[in-house]
Amino acid sequence: MRSCGICRQCSPSRRRLSRKFSHSRSGVFASGALRSSLQGRLIMVRVVLPFHLRNLAHVGAEVTLAVDGQVTQRSVLDALEAQYPMLQGTIRDHVTKQRRAFLRFFACEEDLSHESPDAPLPAEVASGKEPFLVVGAIAGG
Repeated sequence: MRSCGICRQCSPSRRRLSRKFSHSRSGVFASGALRSSLQGRLIMVRVVLPFHLRNLAHVGAEVTLAVDGQVTQRSVLDALEAQYPMLQGTIRDHVTKQRRAFLRFFACEEDLSHESPDAPLPAEVASGKEPFLVVGAIAGG
């Protein structure tokens, strides 16, 4: 397997992980055998980030995250910040965990920015068919 050159999981000391995971610039994907064993516990969710956050995290346009438990805005953002610590505080405030003013959340062509962070996301997002979108709002005059 080719190393992505970005994360620790591609380092030579972690070669045994390469049998279980395939890795690309857009995230870590479980292999078929591991994915089937994790299906009952972890849910793979697709997240699309705006350009400036992609550059900060050194990822492609879309990342795939393993979310434990119910798929909500809070659980998806917690998983995103856990996998990419450099994004902590960029999407949500460090202390209050409230969404930053110039970011919006979308899923299935619906604006979820003002929904409760603990409200379940649509089933299409939880199944991986549709991505959870983090969009930078445009302001000006």
